[in-house]
Amino acid sequence: MKKQRLVVTAGPTREHLDPVRFLSNPSTGKMGFAIAKAAVEAGYEVVLVAGPVALKTPKDVKRVDVVSAREMEKAVTDAAGDILIATAAVADWRPAHCSMRKLKKGEMGGTLALVRNPDILKGSTIPLKIGFAAETGDPVAEALRKCREKKLAFCVANDVTQKDAGFGVSTNRVIFVKPDGSCTKLPKLSKLSVARRIIAEIGK
Repeated sequence: MKKQRLVVTAGPTREHLDPVRFLSNPSTGKMGFAIAKAAVEAGYEVVLVAGPVALKTPKDVKRVDVVSAREMEKAVTDAAGDILIATAAVADWRPAHCSMRKLKKGEMGGTLALVRNPDILKGSTIPLKIGFAAETGDPVAEALRKCREKKLAFCVANDVTQKDAGFGVSTNRVIFVKPDGSCTKLPKLSKLSVARRIIAEIGK
């Protein structure tokens, strides 16, 4: 049988104001890379669409490096997967204008004009989609909203204010939230263990 193609997005995006300045976030990509590894172990063909991160590509994973949200959207579309797991922390906004040269202080005002980036997860036509809700408020409520609005199989919620579950650490505390409102709370686990549980949940 032909392997199912699983697409994973990981890391941040960078939205440039000029060649040396950009809007971004502290995502390291660890969760997404762990999912790519777990998916290969489970027998999937894996395409890993990675923003700017400093991580080694898991064995047998096809990696596509991108910088901006629009580049990530194109790479996800081009991958033509059967399953999409969107762990990337995609910038919601980008500067309305990007200078080809470094802007001087005198050329920069106190207001930065922004435009919306595409919602990669909502806009994707990949049949089975799983999202993440990394929140500082009520992660379950936000995960449920994403599930219903973006037509997800389930959403992985976590509170990034916890020191052992935020950006850059090797562990996570997550809750699987489904569109019907049912939840499965996992204990603190390594990100690779969380990844394997996510892949197992897809298999159900």
